[in-house]
Amino acid sequence: MYDTVKGSDWLGDQDAIHFLAREAARAVYELENYGCPFSRTEDGKIYQRAFGGQSLKFGKGGQARRTCAAADRTGHAILHTLYGQSLRYDVHYYVEYFALDLLMVGRCCKGVMAWELESGLLHRFRAHHTVLATGGAGRCYLSCTAAHTCTGDGLAIASRAGLPLEDMEFIQFHPTGIYGSGILITEGVRGEGGKLVNSQGEFFMERYAPNAKDLASRDIVSRAITMEVLEGRGVGLKKDHVYLQLHHLPLETIRTRLPGISHLSWVFSGVNVEKEPIPVIPTVHYNMGGIPTNWKAQVLSRENEEDTIIDGLWAAGETACVSIHGANRLGANSLLELVVFGKAIADQIDCLTRPGERHEDLSTLIGEDTICRFDATRHAKGCVPVVELREEMQQTMQKYCSVFRTCDTLQRACREMTRLYTCDLPDLCVQDQSLIWNTELVEAIELQNMMLSCMHIVYAAENRKESRGSHAREDFKERIDEYDYTKPLEGQKKRSYKEHWRKHTLTWARPDGSISISYRPVIDTTLDESEARHVPPTVRIY
Repeated sequence: MYDTVKGSDWLGDQDAIHFLAREAARAVYELENYGCPFSRTEDGKIYQRAFGGQSLKFGKGGQARRTCAAADRTGHAILHTLYGQSLRYDVHYYVEYFALDLLMVGRCCKGVMAWELESGLLHRFRAHHTVLATGGAGRCYLSCTAAHTCTGDGLAIASRAGLPLEDMEFIQFHPTGIYGSGILITEGVRGEGGKLVNSQGEFFMERYAPNAKDLASRDIVSRAITMEVLEGRGVGLKKDHVYLQLHHLPLETIRTRLPGISHLSWVFSGVNVEKEPIPVIPTVHYNMGGIPTNWKAQVLSRENEEDTIIDGLWAAGETACVSIHGANRLGANSLLELVVFGKAIADQIDCLTRPGERHEDLSTLIGEDTICRFDATRHAKGCVPVVELREEMQQTMQKYCSVFRTCDTLQRACREMTRLYTCDLPDLCVQDQSLIWNTELVEAIELQNMMLSCMHIVYAAENRKESRGSHAREDFKERIDEYDYTKPLEGQKKRSYKEHWRKHTLTWARPDGSISISYRPVIDTTLDESEARHVPPTVRIY
């Protein structure tokens, strides 16, 4: 729990982090009992490796080895385990349906509107409970590790329903994406002993994080790589990346613990990791922000300075902001968040659901706005092709809202994104007007969702006048809490709510295309509502 609060740069909600830490072991045991093929130690226990940001073992030296792993394919193993388990039950999957919008009645969610790609039909799915688990918006950027379907669909769906998004300025750049393709090289490589090397052959992380070195948190490592490149110690023809070295490790470790990475490195960079280093560069990996929820994963809005629960609506995973990760996510906490809060949602719904309960009749007008927007996009006769606008959006985000940020670059990002969103997006051109397997229309709708997500990101980033976690501003280099965390609390005067930034940003999309901003406080009480147990802010060093 302490490591996660520290990793979040004291922006994480401590009741949710308490819940995550408390339920983590149970979730792993449940996966193991389901048959998840975790790697094993010699005595048959689940294998655990070190990940970035995990504290040193008290009195023993070395780093805590806390991350349960299935070789270097842990997410893949969990995915197939859970899917296999779901087949034991009467679960119906609606494959190749595209969710367009929520069906909202006041402050209550009644289901979703979805487009069936195979038949071209639009469906209203009525539901007592709707769970948004659509992933992040990594494809808003030019270089990212995410799947091509991570286009911010859940974020945009919630935003169009009149709900706020939380902490969207915090974008995690994973330090080790393969140079040129963005394919992820897992942090587990450094957990097994892999080291970052510059053009002078230096293991340079010792300069930036003397204790944790290559296993400092991801924002620290990403900035360290960027600094090495900016100061002329990059590698390659353009001196614009660094190397990740594995060949000093035993062959047995590489072949048994990192087989997937060995294969990816050969396919996407032509590197034999047993003999050569992997060219890597920081690349967009994770959205810390998302749809605001409480520790039970119920979606929240905020009215009159109070959190309001949206009945029937839940969110989990990268599309949600619980907020476990605050300003910076620690490695391994995304999969853990998925299984812990996915199970929490299931347990909550199990308590609330009454079998056989009838659905309320919905007005035929609910979803009419969605159909109008869908038809307008399908029949768009403008001058801007989808692929060109998407590339311009990605270039803008990569250039002006990246690892290091300044007032000038962020204001430029706001201007450029507003122009693209309000001028170019309405001038979109969609040539294929069919309803069945219309991939051009799918890409156009995904682009609309990404553009809306980008608007939330750039305006939230420009508004936060400090550096915290992944949000590193060259013009505001200090973290600004309610107290000066570098000094003893005794005798300090507490800053007012308007004078400090240890608060969550809430961004709202308005009908005219503008973004408005408000805030909600960070929760410092644990689940037993004890102020005494919470983790007070301190300097975050590794």
